Amino acid sequence: MSKQSRRSFLKTIGFGGAALVASTTGLSHASEQPPVNNEALGMLYDATMCVGCKACMTACKRVNGDFGSLAFEKAPFDPDGLWDAPQDLSGSTRTLIKLYKESDKEWSYIKYSCMHCQKPSCVSVCPVSAMTKDKVTGIVDYNKDTCIGCRYCQVGCSFNIPKFQWEKTLPQIVKCDLCKNTNLKEKGITACAQTCPVGAISFGKRRELLDIAHARLRDNPGRYIHHVYGEFELGGTNHLYLAAVPFHKLGLPIVPQDAPAEFSEKIQHTIYKGFVAPVALYSTLCFIALKNQKRQDSNGNGEDDK
Repeated sequence: MSKQSRRSFLKTIGFGGAALVASTTGLSHASEQPPVNNEALGMLYDATMCVGCKACMTACKRVNGDFGSLAFEKAPFDPDGLWDAPQDLSGSTRTLIKLYKESDKEWSYIKYSCMHCQKPSCVSVCPVSAMTKDKVTGIVDYNKDTCIGCRYCQVGCSFNIPKFQWEKTLPQIVKCDLCKNTNLKEKGITACAQTCPVGAISFGKRRELLDIAHARLRDNPGRYIHHVYGEFELGGTNHLYLAAVPFHKLGLPIVPQDAPAEFSEKIQHTIYKGFVAPVALYSTLCFIALKNQKRQDSNGNGEDDK
């Protein structure tokens, strides 16, 4: 058995590393993101039907108050605390109705709650998988027992939805979970959709909700902005919107169709899958070592290559 020289050893390591990089890179390209799940559960909020009664807000807090550790929020004008009057989404409020009024002719109510993105950034950035997305229902859920309180989910969300319970000793992240553990589990529908007295909130599978939304756009062309917000935004969301006022005026941001989570995960998976990064670094070091070895040999100072 012949003795292997240092040059041969470095060549073997270098070629092996390059082959592994090529193979794992190929695997990362093969692991494409799943398509939009139109069988996921979601809601369609029709701002033109909403009367601003806030019954959805009340039902959300009544049904999810104990499970989500939600508290009533006093209004500044109500020192006796008779009214629950949150000013915004908060550590005690998952669903919020606001009024946008530009003039007597241009105004609209708008509902805020988790968008349940098809490719949620909050799930992508969570370092401990406290944020999860159910592959079947599409519900973006939160596990308080896993959360470490880093609040990356708040930073990652393009819609500024997750809120933190700053005032509590054992705080949680608060966001809509489609009443997964309460009303949906018991009655098969979210509390807000069940309670809405005018049918402004529809609940069902995303495919059915899109059919409803497009039928309304088709049958009432002068009533709506001709767009279903959430159909394509950030790769699609399961909470969809119809409105008569431009969506950005209602606080729904103008965002691209590509999901940031999908882009960043492609980069991460390509770099780290199969230890590509350390193997690539080691291969580079081997290449440099070989190059230096050749230079020494050409100067007559290297070892014999047997």
